Amino acid sequence: MKISEADILLVPGYGDTPDGHWMKRWQAKMANAWVVEQKNWFKPDRKIWQDTLLARLEKTTKPVVLVGHSLGCTLIAHAVHDLPKDKVRGAFLVAPTDLERKKPKPKFDVGTFVPLPQSPLPFHAHVVASRSDENCTYKRAETFAKAWGTTIQDAGEAGHINMASGHGPWPEGMMSFAHFMKRLG
Repeated sequence: MKISEADILLVPGYGDTPDGHWMKRWQAKMANAWVVEQKNWFKPDRKIWQDTLLARLEKTTKPVVLVGHSLGCTLIAHAVHDLPKDKVRGAFLVAPTDLERKKPKPKFDVGTFVPLPQSPLPFHAHVVASRSDENCTYKRAETFAKAWGTTIQDAGEAGHINMASGHGPWPEGMMSFAHFMKRLG
């Protein structure tokens, strides 16, 4: 599948996603990509966030590919059973966060997001994980990928794959995403 043949919904995680973040850059580069805007990025509530994702998905006109980052990956994994089966073609999940970790503690009340989903996703998906992400060990990301039935990509020592870890443009991510899209056929 070509990128232009899909509607790309970018699903950020907790907190601000600054303009220089790779998700915002992807939105600016692809005419068919939109950031799913939550009302409150600092008080995540799974039901509210999921309803917002579903409402944005209803506005799409092409097959949808979801791109999640951090808590956005968890939201997608929780929402899969409520997503229209005929609309979502795949999910590209970057730096999933482990909300059950001991340290560092998440900065918000994780109550509505735990327990973390352990069911296979009903569409093709790919996880990109770092070996130096303080929010999720690589081993834990492998556990998520196995439970969700996804492929996994080792991003090396890439931190949380965000602005703080030096991933503004993230050209490797765009190449990986393009390869993922080709596999969707």
